[in-house]
Amino acid sequence: MFYYVLKYVILGPLLRLVFRPRIEGLEHVPSSGAAIVAGNHLSFSDHFLMPAILKRRITFLAKAEYFTGPGIKGRLTAYFFRSAGQIPVDRSGKDAGQAAIREGLGVLRKNELLGIYPEGTRSHDGRLYKGKVGVAVMALKAQVPVIPCAMIGTFEAQPPGKKIPNIHPVMIRFGKPLDFSRYAGMENEKAILRAITDEIMYAILTLSEQEYVDQYAAVVKAEEAAEKAAKGRKFPRMPLS
Repeated sequence: MFYYVLKYVILGPLLRLVFRPRIEGLEHVPSSGAAIVAGNHLSFSDHFLMPAILKRRITFLAKAEYFTGPGIKGRLTAYFFRSAGQIPVDRSGKDAGQAAIREGLGVLRKNELLGIYPEGTRSHDGRLYKGKVGVAVMALKAQVPVIPCAMIGTFEAQPPGKKIPNIHPVMIRFGKPLDFSRYAGMENEKAILRAITDEIMYAILTLSEQEYVDQYAAVVKAEEAAEKAAKGRKFPRMPLS
């Protein structure tokens, strides 16, 4: 109930008023049945803009940190995300990928739309990064189509770290559904999973026209953080006199 109150009464109208999103290819999203919507991830607002414009309910896999914050604020945030149809996924540890796949398949078994960001995290610089193969595993195991999606302008509207969005035009593009039924039963073949994931990422890239980086975003973020920390140790800040 809260999902539809957010969509039609509170958040949906507000997002449409502020961002006035333009939509392309909405006819590619099936009106019924299970499907995966795989998109780029540029901004915190991505979680809410797509549900605001889709007629059908869509459930996203969201990082567990949104559900485990301390105090009243943490509990309110967790309640908000759960009510908005988000499912927490712990991204730490060796079993994180399997947990995400398990939760995603549960959504698809109910013939619902599952939203996923194959990059695994938000882009910190607006570029599109290498996709993780979990989306391919789910597509094959559930035998469902994958609809590529591109969020355009959300990085400028709300880049990482910015709490109050800028007023900036946003476009959401959906591509034609990708059918991977020819690979049925091959979800344990690493080369097949990589090929499917790369095909999905290429479709997203074509829609978004971003610069592509053939590395995982989390790895690049970690390398840049380590480099920044190393520079800080090499050139410590001098005390003010």
